Amino acid sequence: MRAENATVTVDGNVLAGLLSDVLDGDATSLVGTCAGCGAEAALAETMVEIDEAAAIARCRSCTHTLLTVLRDDRGVRVLIGMLRELRRP
Repeated sequence: MRAENATVTVDGNVLAGLLSDVLDGDATSLVGTCAGCGAEAALAETMVEIDEAAAIARCRSCTHTLLTVLRDDRGVRVLIGMLRELRRP
């Protein structure tokens, strides 16, 4: 059993449900480019730290924060960090 508000690190597939509220379709297949190191990868390949309030997607190459998905009483918000580009493959 997880402790309340515990942060867990998982892969980027967890973003599918979170981003479906904001983006149409399966967002995990979108390819992002890190502005920090230039690495390109599908969102499913990111490292994601998640708790009840937020999911932080990090670049696997350099660990910069690519984007943050926040969930609260106002709904779902996406904050863009070091994500230079997001495109369909």
